[in-house]
Amino acid sequence: MRLTTAIAVAAAVLATSVPPPADPLATEIGALDAKVFDAYNRCDLSTFSGYFDPKVAFYHDTGGATFERDAMVDGVRKFICGKVKRELIPATFRVYTIKDYGAIEEGEHRFCDLATGRCEGVARFVMVWAKQDGAWRITSVLSYGHRAATPAEQRSAATR
Repeated sequence: MRLTTAIAVAAAVLATSVPPPADPLATEIGALDAKVFDAYNRCDLSTFSGYFDPKVAFYHDTGGATFERDAMVDGVRKFICGKVKRELIPATFRVYTIKDYGAIEEGEHRFCDLATGRCEGVARFVMVWAKQDGAWRITSVLSYGHRAATPAEQRSAATR
């Protein structure tokens, strides 16, 4: 019985240990994601566009492809501003280093109708970030797998 108690105590100590430090790159890209989509959600298109390379390649499974920042921002102006807001689903957020270039960010996000407040759409995304002269810019975006949120996902969004 004492061995079992000792193991239980050791397990409890390990379980309450300080978590490992967060990955600095993931922290940095996460902060950038928050800034990009804060501007997107507020329709601050000047700030929003500043995060993208002028030659950004943007691939959207239902909307098609654009290959320049101005066209992409125009799409946001027409189809997003005043209609929808984006929310990252934090548990899906991942960041991977690209040696001598930058980072890949991937995850899922939900889209919430501003008129109703209901979050009825979900999609996956991948963004490629390049770090040039100390500044981060998004060079490529994949936005795909757009679908209706399940009832459970809608409930989860409602409790956020």
